[in-house]
Amino acid sequence: MWSWLKALASAPLRRSPAPIPDDLWQGLLAQLPFIAALSADEQRTLRALAAGFLADKEFHGAGGLAITDAMAVSIAAQACLPLLHLPPPHAGPRAQVLDWYADFVGIVVHAGEVVARREAVDETTGVVHHYDEVLTGEAMHGGPVMLSWDEVARAGDAMADGTNVVVHEFIHKIAMQGGMLGGMLGALPEDAPGDCPPLPAGFMGSTSARAAVDAWFAALLPAYEAFREKVIIAERFSGAPTWLDPYGAESIDEFFPVACEAYFVNRARFAQEFPALMPLFDGFFRQR
Repeated sequence: MWSWLKALASAPLRRSPAPIPDDLWQGLLAQLPFIAALSADEQRTLRALAAGFLADKEFHGAGGLAITDAMAVSIAAQACLPLLHLPPPHAGPRAQVLDWYADFVGIVVHAGEVVARREAVDETTGVVHHYDEVLTGEAMHGGPVMLSWDEVARAGDAMADGTNVVVHEFIHKIAMQGGMLGGMLGALPEDAPGDCPPLPAGFMGSTSARAAVDAWFAALLPAYEAFREKVIIAERFSGAPTWLDPYGAESIDEFFPVACEAYFVNRARFAQEFPALMPLFDGFFRQR
């Protein structure tokens, strides 16, 4: 179990992560067309990022699930895909791109879906409601990431539908950085309608940190509201189903990761469905 990763983890004081073996990388490319379609330079960068990610993180198989090298490499590569053209989230002599994921170490992988017990308080009556939620992934503020391997394993087939659970959960991690970093810098106001990643100076032509956040939501909110309306029409009035996962209509904080899934794994279709979001996402994710 974990033959290559165990050797990687036990290497004393390594100056740089051990490279991902060719057989593992070629196997990944055969399974994930959206990564195979990257340019040679992008693949080299992603491969290096994934190796660094694997050196930093700890994988745990739940319920006796054995995590193989191939499983870990697949998760790492998909998790690092959004970082491909990003600079570090902060300045400093030791800043690196993987600092976007510096708030956690553990990745818990379940064989299938997870049923989580939830509770919600009715703001009007104060009554506490308990319910079960079926999860294929979850990202916690400052905590681990949970993934269903069944869902991760279907990433190649799911790209036609614009879905990818790994991208989704790690976009949550990126967005959460806005609250942790941007909030300290005054970039994320308390009245912001949702999470927002730290935005670079001059983002979308903005002249201040607050203006950058305003520009972000000025583009994202109308797209979310229009999408939510389409989902309501589809579900309540037998309208045409949406291509994008209707889970994105849950909230603005879910719409961003759901939209990013499609943006990264099926860019052409996403550009057709959400042309207004392309400048926003390109402006953030293609900063280099």
